[in-house]
Amino acid sequence: MASVGKCPYCQNGIVSYEKKVVCGKNTKIYTCSNASWRSEDGEMFELSPNATCSFRIWGNALVKWGKKGIGPYEVKNLLNGEDVIVRLFSYNTKKEYFKYIALDREYGISVLWDLEVENEYNKENEK
Repeated sequence: MASVGKCPYCQNGIVSYEKKVVCGKNTKIYTCSNASWRSEDGEMFELSPNATCSFRIWGNALVKWGKKGIGPYEVKNLLNGEDVIVRLFSYNTKKEYFKYIALDREYGISVLWDLEVENEYNKENEK
């Protein structure tokens, strides 16, 4: 397990990641060292009763918006309080677009749909 930073939700937790296979696809899961998860079938995971933190981000959390995976660099930046912009893809309009993401206690991360990414960033990445 490779460490990416300190847990934002507990005092002494360290966030690290490991590779998992979920629904037959490889992904990463970023978890706090104070969080422990259990699974009966290897597909559905729930927090263990002895866990003291629930921090987790699934690497495939944005796949339905066209982002293949969330990388360690992006998670590290989120943990450091930096702005993180991700490239998403609309399958309906066949266009890519950029949005900010943020940590979310319930879902791990959330897309900030109402916050527009500056035009300079979009123009720079269109080249």
